[in-house]
Amino acid sequence: MEDLSLASMALLAGALLATGVVAGIIAGLLGVGGGIVIVPVLYYMFSGLGLDPDVLMHVAVGTSLATIVATGYSSARAHWKRGSVDLDLLKRWWWSIAIGVIAGATLAGNISGGALTIIFGVVALLVSLNMLFRQNGSALAKHLPGSPFKELIGFVIGGISVMMGIGGGTLGVPILTLFNYPIRLAVGTAAAIGLIIAIPGALASMYFGLGEEGLPPFSIGYVNLIGFFLIIPASTYCAPLGARIAHAIDASKLKLVFALFLGFTGLRMIYNVMF
Repeated sequence: MEDLSLASMALLAGALLATGVVAGIIAGLLGVGGGIVIVPVLYYMFSGLGLDPDVLMHVAVGTSLATIVATGYSSARAHWKRGSVDLDLLKRWWWSIAIGVIAGATLAGNISGGALTIIFGVVALLVSLNMLFRQNGSALAKHLPGSPFKELIGFVIGGISVMMGIGGGTLGVPILTLFNYPIRLAVGTAAAIGLIIAIPGALASMYFGLGEEGLPPFSIGYVNLIGFFLIIPASTYCAPLGARIAHAIDASKLKLVFALFLGFTGLRMIYNVMF
């Protein structure tokens, strides 16, 4: 990155700011979490800059988690003001999500970048298929199951989300709506879950990346500060905007486009690693 020209650095900065805008709006609007956009964008940006493939995906995931700390707070606060965060569920669920985050972060810190990329690609593809083919409002049950299955669901959300570098929305929203949660309540609650995932996840990314070779300049472990400081302002500002839009329009067409984008991205990332 030190060898980039001034024009290239300006282009990179503009792209990162644009990424923050899109990620923030999507986080508030669709409840899928800004990380689902940030991770693949950072992955391809750093890849184009010649970042070491061994740390490429780890840096994308870690940097994304760090940005979600701010984005998730902004989005959760906006939804909380609108009464769309289930505090009772969070009080019963936070600890199992946190344990899943610790387990997922530990695993992510000790596997190859290729394996981490495949995990992201597979889950992104599954999320895309869910968005494309699941009928709106369709539910599996009338409410969340009792213990220990409820805690197991929280563990899975936390573990997979932290390995993908995403907040709680990408998995939390479809899972909550499967159990008959109103979509707006699911989106707001998932935004709050994102904080439970992102804070320890970002700290773990810093820890596991300390001393690694091939990291980009201005990194603390697997968290790159350049990406963090450029994405944060745009995503934090735009997350409440997305939340307001979510309460005002039918986002079904945008959801379709995003699902197609996500499916293509997941397939491409899997292909890049395997072939």
